[in-house]
Amino acid sequence: MVLLFIMGIVPTLIAEIIIVNSYEKEAVSARTAIVRNQCNILADQLERRNYMENTEDDVINGEFDMLTGIYGGRILVINRDGKVIKDTYNLDLGKYSLSKEVIEALSGVETSLYDDESQYIEMAVSIRDGNENGGNTKGVLLLNVSTAEISNTKKMLQERGTRVLGIVVALTLVLGFLLSKILVRPFQKVTTAIEGITDGYRDEDISVTDYTETELITDAFNRMLSRVRSVDESREEFVSNVSHELKTPLASMKVLADSINMNPNAPLEQYKEFMQDISDEIDRENQIISDLLTMVRMDKKAADMNIEQININEELEQILRRLDPIAEKANVELILDTFRSVTAEVDETKLSLALTNIIENAIKYNKPEGGWVRISLNSDRKYFYITIADSGIGIPEGDFNNIFERFYRVDKSHSREIGGTGLGLAITKSAIAMHRGAIRVSSKLNAGTTFAIRIPLVHVL
Repeated sequence: MVLLFIMGIVPTLIAEIIIVNSYEKEAVSARTAIVRNQCNILADQLERRNYMENTEDDVINGEFDMLTGIYGGRILVINRDGKVIKDTYNLDLGKYSLSKEVIEALSGVETSLYDDESQYIEMAVSIRDGNENGGNTKGVLLLNVSTAEISNTKKMLQERGTRVLGIVVALTLVLGFLLSKILVRPFQKVTTAIEGITDGYRDEDISVTDYTETELITDAFNRMLSRVRSVDESREEFVSNVSHELKTPLASMKVLADSINMNPNAPLEQYKEFMQDISDEIDRENQIISDLLTMVRMDKKAADMNIEQININEELEQILRRLDPIAEKANVELILDTFRSVTAEVDETKLSLALTNIIENAIKYNKPEGGWVRISLNSDRKYFYITIADSGIGIPEGDFNNIFERFYRVDKSHSREIGGTGLGLAITKSAIAMHRGAIRVSSKLNAGTTFAIRIPLVHVL
């Protein structure tokens, strides 16, 4: 059946694609040549009639109206400063247009662009003063011409090709039906093998190698089954980790309480010390539960995010104000470098939680005395970037791929000493991923750690 499809459908499909694309290429090339000729004529007339100083010229404006009417397009005249002095749509009049095409035309390079999705040709032509040496550029004539009729003709050709393809498909299906009893037998074997594991996961894989197709299907199914097993094992490991983390404070409290019960005549100082230890373990238990609940909320879909326009500079300043007492107590200096004002579409609560986790870790795992944490903010037209660097104890290179896992600790004894639950960075990565962002880490032992975060300025679902 595959051979029949290849012999019948593929040549027809290739012929259709070649014909349609050849037509589109030739039609666009011819239209571009016509538009370029019109633009050059118009550019000469604009210079001769001094249109850059008098945009009320009825002759030129009449030609603009005629040209836009014929081609269904739009004309902009832009002066040497990039300001739009004429717009046949009156949308950008008085504004500045400094697109790549305009800048190249101002430098004397004429450009053209065809956008098949938006169905237009854009042509940018220099307006020169016309002296013998080529003249100085006085502005740019920017012309957008509709190519809707080319697209319509292309669509008609595609529809005709589709009808021919449909006929070929019908013939192929008839031939395929005649051979189906022979061809489907291996697939029935695959179905039988899959049904054998519907009541649970078998340890062994399935294998039906009669055809290449059945072999590919069974391979894909085996890979899927392997991933399901992996997820199941990860879930079991997560439950085991949660149980262990929750039982540890309870075990400590049980030991302390038993010690008090077994020694009712213990000194008041010892009694207070044990009760304070019990209180600390309760706080630790609450922190673990709070982080777990946060993790669960982070696992929900991005549709639950509360997206709004936030000034990232102000958000970072607010976070640092909240963490300043912790930094002062640890004798760590907080430094904020902002290279420009950044406003982005984010979930303020989730972003604040992610940044707070990293900065607070940078403070806690810093040098005993005289450490620093430097936060930098920058952006381009698509993303904003936050780097959080510290002078702390660093992370071994072998742990880079694991630090974002739930309950993972590089130094378990140190983490327990300062109150870590092993969930902070997992929550951070989840929050950044929900913003369609990315986080990277670089570090050297005893030389500090740097987290680099990139998040889109505009939230995309």
